[in-house]
Amino acid sequence: MVPIGGMKVPSYKIGLDVGSTTIKCAVLDQDGRMVYKSYDRHLAKVREKSTELLTYIHREITKGAPVRISVTGSSGLGLSQENNIPFVQEVYSTQMAVKRYYPDTDCIIELGGEDAKILFLSGVPEVRMNGSCAGGTGAFIDQMAILLGVDLDEFDRLSLNYEKLYTIASRCGVFAKSDIQPLINQGAKKNDLAASIFQAVVSQTIGGLAQGREIEGKVIFLGGPLTFFQGLRNRFVETLGLDEEHAIFPENGQYFIALGAAVYSETTEPCDLQQIIKSLQKERKKSVQTNIEPLFVDEAEYQAFLERQNQIKINYVDLATYEGDAYLGIDAGSTTTKIVLITPDGGILYQKYSSNSGNAVPIVRQAIIDIYEAAGDRIAIRGSAVTGYGEELIQNAFRLDFGLVETVAHFTAAKYFMPNVDFIIDIGGQDMKCFKLKNNAVDSIMLNEACSSGCGSFLETFATALGYSVEEFAKLGLFAKTPVDLGSRCTVFMNSSVKQAQKEGATIGDISAGLSVSIVKNAVYKVIRANSPKDLGQNIVVQGGTFLNDAVLRAFEKELKVNVLRTPISGLMGAYGCALYAMNNAKEQPNMISLEELKEFTHKVTSTTCQHCENHCRLTINKFSDGKTYISGNKCERFTGNSKYNIEYNMFEHKYNYLTSLPTKRGKRGRIGIPLVLNMYENLPFWNAFFTELGFEVVLSPRSNRELYVKGQHTIPSDTVCYPAKLVHGHIEALLDLGVDRIFYPCMTYNFDEHNSDNHYNCPVVAYYPEVIEANVSAVKKITYIMDYVGIDRRKDFLKKAPAIFGKYFEVSKAEIKAACEKAYQAYEAYKKDIADYSKQAIDYANQNGYQIIVLAGRPYHIDPEINHGIDKLIAGYGAVVLTEDAVALRDVHPKTGVLNQWTYHSRLYSAAEQISKHDNMNLVQLVSFGCGVDAITTDEVRSILESHGQLYTQIKIDEINNLGATKIRIRSLFAAIEERKRKG
Repeated sequence: MVPIGGMKVPSYKIGLDVGSTTIKCAVLDQDGRMVYKSYDRHLAKVREKSTELLTYIHREITKGAPVRISVTGSSGLGLSQENNIPFVQEVYSTQMAVKRYYPDTDCIIELGGEDAKILFLSGVPEVRMNGSCAGGTGAFIDQMAILLGVDLDEFDRLSLNYEKLYTIASRCGVFAKSDIQPLINQGAKKNDLAASIFQAVVSQTIGGLAQGREIEGKVIFLGGPLTFFQGLRNRFVETLGLDEEHAIFPENGQYFIALGAAVYSETTEPCDLQQIIKSLQKERKKSVQTNIEPLFVDEAEYQAFLERQNQIKINYVDLATYEGDAYLGIDAGSTTTKIVLITPDGGILYQKYSSNSGNAVPIVRQAIIDIYEAAGDRIAIRGSAVTGYGEELIQNAFRLDFGLVETVAHFTAAKYFMPNVDFIIDIGGQDMKCFKLKNNAVDSIMLNEACSSGCGSFLETFATALGYSVEEFAKLGLFAKTPVDLGSRCTVFMNSSVKQAQKEGATIGDISAGLSVSIVKNAVYKVIRANSPKDLGQNIVVQGGTFLNDAVLRAFEKELKVNVLRTPISGLMGAYGCALYAMNNAKEQPNMISLEELKEFTHKVTSTTCQHCENHCRLTINKFSDGKTYISGNKCERFTGNSKYNIEYNMFEHKYNYLTSLPTKRGKRGRIGIPLVLNMYENLPFWNAFFTELGFEVVLSPRSNRELYVKGQHTIPSDTVCYPAKLVHGHIEALLDLGVDRIFYPCMTYNFDEHNSDNHYNCPVVAYYPEVIEANVSAVKKITYIMDYVGIDRRKDFLKKAPAIFGKYFEVSKAEIKAACEKAYQAYEAYKKDIADYSKQAIDYANQNGYQIIVLAGRPYHIDPEINHGIDKLIAGYGAVVLTEDAVALRDVHPKTGVLNQWTYHSRLYSAAEQISKHDNMNLVQLVSFGCGVDAITTDEVRSILESHGQLYTQIKIDEINNLGATKIRIRSLFAAIEERKRKG
């Protein structure tokens, strides 16, 4: 080696890629060959792992020789600053490696532990990166593998042999869990789920990162997930339509960013690796953190807490000697299965609390066998009931007497231990249920939405990631002196906060205590949405396995500043409530499966697609050894034999059929395409009549479905916009495929003025989305795309302006415009009259037949079956007439509101809420699309209006995901509350 400034020229270049979950290393020799590589999880111990790695390289690879080194990655900057190691931004590092080894690359897709990037190299260079959310990355896949109960290798192998793909959210791990868990409990195959999860990652990458820009040309795939998971690679290649020449998976893809850092180090000064190692070994001064007060000051305070919580005693009865009647309760939850057998006086003969590993059936089967064999002929099970996500599957598999909605099961148990209970909160693995009680009946119900942040899995995820069991992790937080204030955010956002706290010197105990407080804050202020803890009540019962955690319970009491009741069987309360219900409602002839049948019991799962209607539900068919079949995955009960109702009135269906059957004909001016999206659902009768009268054949875009969404996904510029807006892209692409050379999709600031609001705006997305289409769907530039600003709310103004607007695109006289306008306004009024007439008939029908009326309130476009996912049919299946908000909202009546009431669609919600309060058999369910910012206002206002009149409020958030598991709980809870109120008079 030739000396440089007293130091020999280094032969080795070291690149470190320190990511959010792993540390990758690449060492190049003087000829540019990789002589060492490593890939390890650092478990948030970045400095320790780096020291260990560089010590090995110094001793075994470079053997003390000087080196050049640089570091990159999301966790690499701190390492660089503390130890004077040259840093290279990871995007630049990626480009360095690709430029050297694959210079003709057009696009780079890189997935890491919590980071995801797309780099467009050809055309206009651009970088798209994820934010704080780790949805669709390696951490997301890790969480999903844990959920399925398999290791990562098995997860990948399963995905290679799938039969069908389910639609699963990917932007956030907890969203995806809420979609996957019901599928698991319904018997969906793990092969299909694994492949569907990989497809969700692909969808997140394309929709969330590409955001409308085409991924084309030669694409190189980098990062650990894309290196190790063949199933993920397959989904990317198939979805993007790439061949072997254009889909490049480098041999060392997982080390590629580190390789780029090694290449970059060629520009840095030589250094002594031993000095860097010594720097890494130095103790760092802890940073100042934001802390909260300890959960317990000392052991004495903890013991006093335990003594108070242990005042309720449970009578345990010996199953081996007991003789008499017994009642079985099962809670087939999202992550655990709970089973209780009780005596007529509430004593517990048998209990089981077990992880269900994604399938509750074998656990329940073995538990019942154990009970039968221990009980012999001494015990007769006189009643049985089940609740939870797996309720219907378990009830059908073992012929249990009752299936209960979870709120009823938990209320029954809580009331048994605290007769004057006025608030119940149950936190399970994925679900959070809260309900207030008045006059011994459920008054309002609150459930977490598609997010399970703040539930048991939230804490379990962090415990597992840090190498602890949940029990061990919780105990570490009990006496932490300086718990970290982590706020209340979703799990994947919280990852960054936890890692930052560790870097600042927080102990595992500090983090454990901080996470327990976060769970409580999420429950109180995000799910319950309490203005203050006093809103909850004074007689509070806490339930669910999460409250077995003393740290969470203590945090809950400290936040509420009130003592609460936790029974010794907190985690079993759902099952215990089922057993009590079975006892109180026991049938004369219970029909539960026998021991002999259990020993021969089999459970086979197949899947198919229902062809009976255009929903094309993906059905999971469970067949049992007694010949019975249970079908899940359906959006309606029509062809499964589960519904005893035949409701004739469903305004969602009526409106959709009306709009898609509007007459049109071939005309002298040819065809004009109209996308059936957003405000076009409201205004279609107007525009269809207008253009038909002008001599156009109106061509509607086809019925929305998942395939239509995927067709336009590559042009969607924002992942946070609502699903109805995302669908617009697919409708435009479909019209282009139909060969129309004109598409009419105008910008409309105003809707019709119904004189019940301060103004009559359309929301910004509805009003101006045509401009988004013009900017992102390049193909509309090849046709006549009419997106002018149009106002039809003022008839005279429209008559004046229409000739100039439409005269730009085709020859049309003022007389023709005037005639078309007359027809258009007549058609719109005819549509409104039809809604009013149908509403009157539906209400009369409900009153005559004793049916409930559910006003499924939202936006005009919520009648789109792809957007509402069949919720209207689900409600009708429970025996209710379904109306829309505009069917009961009154025109020319200005309701009093606590907000600025300036949006037409929203004012209908407020008016509908006022009118509903005047009818005993009418209730409102509000549909809210994720991504709708203004609904943050409407939901609170609608709730306030209803509750001021003593009415129930139910909200359902919907997105592109169509699993109705959580929705069913909400709807059934509403009907249970209605029935309880009727019973109490």
